[in-house]
Amino acid sequence: MNRIVVTGIGVISAIGNTVAENRASLIEGRCGISKLEMFPSKFSGSLPVAEVKISTAALKEKLNAHDPGVTRTTLLALHALQEALTCSHLTTEQISSFDTALIGGNTVGGMCLTDEMYEDAKKETAGSEYIASYDYGSVNIYLQQRYKMNGIINTINTACSSSANAIMYGARLIESGRVKRAIVGGVDSLAKFTINGFNALHILSAETCTPFDENRKGLNLGEGAAFLVLEKESDCIGKKNYATLSGYSNANDAYHASSLSDEGNGPYKAMNDALVKAELTASEIDFINAHGTGTENNDRVEGTAILRLFGKVPAFTSTKANTGHTLGAAAAIEAVYAVLNLYHQELYPGINFKDSISTLGLTPLQSYKKMEIHNIMSNSFGFGGNCSSLIFSKA
Repeated sequence: MNRIVVTGIGVISAIGNTVAENRASLIEGRCGISKLEMFPSKFSGSLPVAEVKISTAALKEKLNAHDPGVTRTTLLALHALQEALTCSHLTTEQISSFDTALIGGNTVGGMCLTDEMYEDAKKETAGSEYIASYDYGSVNIYLQQRYKMNGIINTINTACSSSANAIMYGARLIESGRVKRAIVGGVDSLAKFTINGFNALHILSAETCTPFDENRKGLNLGEGAAFLVLEKESDCIGKKNYATLSGYSNANDAYHASSLSDEGNGPYKAMNDALVKAELTASEIDFINAHGTGTENNDRVEGTAILRLFGKVPAFTSTKANTGHTLGAAAAIEAVYAVLNLYHQELYPGINFKDSISTLGLTPLQSYKKMEIHNIMSNSFGFGGNCSSLIFSKA
């Protein structure tokens, strides 16, 4: 009765504004990648991205969030958090309790408003309303203040594994007895900072991304947010349990600032140690939600590590072909998808795939499938070799 269970989920992405909309899009194999429209950029019309097609102004109205300096990043987080809290039926007293933690990951923070802060800096004023929200920790500070939270609040930035590590940290807080429940997840919005930065690395594709395809050309950036409510099973008797967080691990191969080692040492150790934590063997994993960015390095290395650990590889896909790479939000969004896989006992098709990588011979699942599923692994590998794997199991 001391298992950590998921009692609430919320998500917003380019393929849906709610959990139900995201699930429907995954079943249909919908791709949310399109041309950049929501803010001006020299790459508008040329580099595909996965945008949430709701304006920042409309999000402010919908969420009644008109505070000075509030960012799009914070608004996306608030949107997903509200759904997760409603889903879990947490009371106002539980949310504000000292034994409720909020742990979120992101990489952009308020940098989506760099232009606005720069314009303010050119004026003769006392300061800018965007200074306080520029830090990536500003997102959770806003959520803490809005919900009058008194428990442990923390923000994690480990690039693309940020929200996986937020989920792990929340689980460890529960396991150690420091909190009774943890609201965990991540968010990132599209911004000139990330688009220009990833373009400088020459890993953005001018076409829709094709994870694990022989002719992959790079990734497409996306935006979104997701949160999960974690509780100890013995503390939530009578509540709906969507899945169990049975295993997790973080490893670092310390190979390169933006690449993984050819042998996939970091991914291998993260996956293997997550299995050890879950007390499972590789053969007991029914499905892998791969990191699968569509870059030359990631897909080859991740595939190598998966083959090295599993031998006989289970069904797998990368949902970044649907949502784009949402950076600090990716692991949380994909964790929600893993929970949906288990709760509905279904797998969603990989899209945009044509030919297997010749040196790997791996083919993502190509069609929607109903099947008995017990355990799912979800991978998230960040810059600097920060690699994290989560294992969710049927409740």
